[in-house]
Amino acid sequence: MFITGVVLTDTRTASVVTVFGILTVVLTLGGVVCRRRPDRLPRVTWLLAPFFGAAMVSILNLFTSDASIGAQFYYLWPVLYSANFLGRVANYLVLATVSAGSAMVLFPVEGANQGLSDWTSLTVAMIVTAIVVSSLRLRNDRLREVLETQAYADPLTGVANRRAFDGELARAVAWANRSSVPIALMTIDIDYFKKINDTWGHAIGDMALQAVADALRSVARREDDVVGRLGGDEFVVLLRMDRMEARRAADEIRAAAAAIDSLPGGPPGLSIGVAVLPDHAGNAGELAAASDAALYEAKQGGRGRTAMAHPPTSTSIAV
Repeated sequence: MFITGVVLTDTRTASVVTVFGILTVVLTLGGVVCRRRPDRLPRVTWLLAPFFGAAMVSILNLFTSDASIGAQFYYLWPVLYSANFLGRVANYLVLATVSAGSAMVLFPVEGANQGLSDWTSLTVAMIVTAIVVSSLRLRNDRLREVLETQAYADPLTGVANRRAFDGELARAVAWANRSSVPIALMTIDIDYFKKINDTWGHAIGDMALQAVADALRSVARREDDVVGRLGGDEFVVLLRMDRMEARRAADEIRAAAAAIDSLPGGPPGLSIGVAVLPDHAGNAGELAAASDAALYEAKQGGRGRTAMAHPPTSTSIAV
């Protein structure tokens, strides 16, 4: 703005220099705040930004009676911004604002005939630009979704992998500590999974893993519930519930696994360890350790069992 409005202009007057100088300073400071402290600005700022930009370009062009291509070129900034960051409706409104602002400048300065020609060319160019940029943004969003799915989902079962589950567990623990609502973590192993692989082959072992994952998902069906596979035959389930509800959920998981009829060796047995925050732990690491310890108790008790963790001062028992 300073270069085009002050340095390069042929009609440099005191009023023009003053207006452009003040606007340059104000907008530069605003840009610094947006760049360095975006959290200090209300969310509506990012929605209003392209409309403010389009209005500013129109006002300055009208103020200087500048209908040149260079002056109209600045309308690209609000169009590119909205196409990259805002939704479809906002894009339409920004294009309408740019078109109206351009008409407000071109028709008075150039007259009806030349103004209509330049206004039509500018409007079409801005629409095409918005379409191209929006299409590229959509493709980029889809690619990012695919990459995120590949990065955070177990490829065999489709449930969360260890990396994704660790993040979900940390967020759930932080939420539970803030809201004082309990969360339950179940650690689950398929009993004698190596025997399934050795007897029926790894293809059937993979089918068993997929069937167990489906059984876990059938119980962890609420929006905030999370099912993950940590590796091998070890699964985890994160539920927002207390100790008694977690015990009932473990029974539901056991019943869902018992209903699996797609495996030649029959439904797989499960050993389940359950720990609840804050009953058995105060942070994510303690909760995972308590659930692992309860799972160990279930296995030591003969497998095919559910063990509920005890507070840190006690030991876990199998039930």
